[in-house]
Amino acid sequence: MFFFCFTFNGERPAAMTPMDYKYSLLTAAPSDDYGQGPVLLLHTDASPGGLFGVLEVRRGDVAAWHRSALGFLNRLKVCSFMCFLTVTFLVTASYMLLADRKGLLLTPPPYRFGSPVSPASPASPVSPASPASPVSPASPAALDFNLSASRDLAHVRLVVKSIVARVAFQSSRRLPERKALVSSEPHMFSVIPRKFLPGLKNPCWYEEYTGNITSDPYGNNKYEFSKRFRTLLKFLRNSFREHLFHWDGKLYRTRCLPYFYIIGQPKCGTTDLYDRLKMHPDVRFGISKEPHWWTRKRFGIVRMKDGVHDRFPVEDYLDLFDLSAFQIQDQLSANASRARDLPYPERHIIIGEASASTMWDNKAWTYYSDNSTTEEPPYLNQDFIHALQPDARLIVIFRDPVERLYSDYLYFGGTNKSAEDFHEKVSESLQLFDGCVAMTTIRSCVYNSTLNNGMPIRMPVGLYVVFLLDWLTIFHRDQLLVLRLEDHALNRKYTMKRVFDFLHLGPLTEQQEAEITQSPASNTRKEANRNLGPMLASTRDLLQDFYKPFNQKLAQVLHNNSFLWDGP
Repeated sequence: MFFFCFTFNGERPAAMTPMDYKYSLLTAAPSDDYGQGPVLLLHTDASPGGLFGVLEVRRGDVAAWHRSALGFLNRLKVCSFMCFLTVTFLVTASYMLLADRKGLLLTPPPYRFGSPVSPASPASPVSPASPASPVSPASPAALDFNLSASRDLAHVRLVVKSIVARVAFQSSRRLPERKALVSSEPHMFSVIPRKFLPGLKNPCWYEEYTGNITSDPYGNNKYEFSKRFRTLLKFLRNSFREHLFHWDGKLYRTRCLPYFYIIGQPKCGTTDLYDRLKMHPDVRFGISKEPHWWTRKRFGIVRMKDGVHDRFPVEDYLDLFDLSAFQIQDQLSANASRARDLPYPERHIIIGEASASTMWDNKAWTYYSDNSTTEEPPYLNQDFIHALQPDARLIVIFRDPVERLYSDYLYFGGTNKSAEDFHEKVSESLQLFDGCVAMTTIRSCVYNSTLNNGMPIRMPVGLYVVFLLDWLTIFHRDQLLVLRLEDHALNRKYTMKRVFDFLHLGPLTEQQEAEITQSPASNTRKEANRNLGPMLASTRDLLQDFYKPFNQKLAQVLHNNSFLWDGP
């Protein structure tokens, strides 16, 4: 075993011969410059007596060694830096080629990018049940499809015409059987019963509580990252134990699901509708306005760019409505003093949920689908909601999809936003969408996760009718209230009356009605975004042409031409 201790005056010795050293014993008297000269302390257990020796190095050769070592280190730094640049370039290039600029998890695309094709001939319409056949690249009408090519207006207009010529709507979709849904989410169906408490308007039930009553019932809830949820935890913990009740030797708690859902769409006024609805004395919402459980959290997705984490169990979702469940339980309990003190003890409390992603966001299916070659999700959000709550009430509010997209861009677009940048992103998204519809159906492209994640803006969200038709395949038309933001902005009193009637809510006093309808609008455009001005006229024309056939179908389904958005 050897122990070495080197001490140099900021310098290190070069290679030396034995003649360069002179030895002295460690016990020798220290010199005047002790601790300043170069010293090598050597310890060897193998030497007799374990002697220590001090090797004094001549300083004359140290400078040469230092210069040699410094040159070697400099060359090593240069080589390391060049290697770093090379690796950085390769990683950046790979991300660009994979269209993974946002760091999103992309699934293998079920289509290949091809050339935008000329509009189909009217004499040969595209069948709704089968994908359109792309025109051969040798065709004179074919155009080179290259995202890096110049996006001149004439070229993008041809892309829009190519898309519009392929628009076709499927009359129906194959509905999954309940057995298949239960098989895919066995735990969720084991927690939520098929029948709810009688005499209640809101879907609630009694759930046996098997946990320790002294432990924190919300300690493992993954929604605790919410600031508002943390502020209410103390109250919920204190209220939880007093709302447990005994029956047949067991402890039970009251659980509730929402009575109604505001399912969409983003940037269409869902926040304003939510804020006004929660002012009604009979309406309650969960702790979080948008839990996004049906669309993301139950799959373990908090943010799409972060990939998949641990799945949020259904119990975490139900915890969000515990505060409302306590109030419903108080109304049920004849001996609870708080129930007698409620302003409207004879009225029924209902719970709402307002995740604006519920209607359209089914991107998470690609992470859990057994068949990786499937182009469309085997199950949709509404399949599970209907299987658990066939009587659920659904509210959706739409807006001119052109304006919705620009508002969405201003809200989520990050830095360096401008009308010109928006135009570039629209052009790129249109070309990506055209590349998809050249190989498969419109519906497949709308639900394609790779395409949606690769687009720089959320253009497919404005294809309202595609999503609406799928919801109407499983829910009755009278279970779904469809509103327009434009109507709501002009006459909030009329819109809110429609909502209250749809939810079968009790009458309001004049003062309550005035507070609900006359409060300022929520979640309006920020001043910085307003200063950017409107979108370019050319961008608006492109988007109006793109959305037009979808708006026409929407107006036809709803029997309301105001959904054409073709007025002044």
